[in-house]
Amino acid sequence: MSRIDDLIKEHCPDGVTWMPLGEATENLDNLRKPVTKSDRNAGVYPYYGANGIQDYVEDFIYDDTLLLVGEDGSVIQPDGSPVVNWSTGKVWVNNHAHVLRAWRDDVNLRFVYHYLHVIDVSPYVTGGTQKKINQSNLNRIRIPVPPIEVQREIVDILDKFTQLEAELEAELEAELRSEEHTSELQ
Repeated sequence: MSRIDDLIKEHCPDGVTWMPLGEATENLDNLRKPVTKSDRNAGVYPYYGANGIQDYVEDFIYDDTLLLVGEDGSVIQPDGSPVVNWSTGKVWVNNHAHVLRAWRDDVNLRFVYHYLHVIDVSPYVTGGTQKKINQSNLNRIRIPVPPIEVQREIVDILDKFTQLEAELEAELEAELRSEEHTSELQ
């Protein structure tokens, strides 16, 4: 039996509580400020849009650990999961990404981040050509909320796996570049 199995057996004998994302996190969308490319001044702070970093700017509007969920445009992956990004520190976020912050002691934001990577949010997406997850629909997405000890253990495992995956991918890319270079020399 794994550590997670033990934790679930100990802390969740009657199952796991579920709650809407709007109750599990604090939404900071009201602080977002879009800035056109021509009005941006180059800097060191990431400028996030729906699908990640769009630019680097000289100022920031958030200085926190945040979960960013695509609001319009690039909001859904081919597998139905939402476009999500993890941000820590000073950043600027435009109005194409929802900004979520932890605010409950019983919800680990990193757990929510990992959970969103594996769910299908298609039922919450509106729009034909321009896909959108509006704030009301985002808030309705239901997430499991096992005890915090279980969430932390799951996050620890998934973060280690994500790190290992990134390292293996970097090694593979380096190997492929090396093989390309070798074949060019021949």
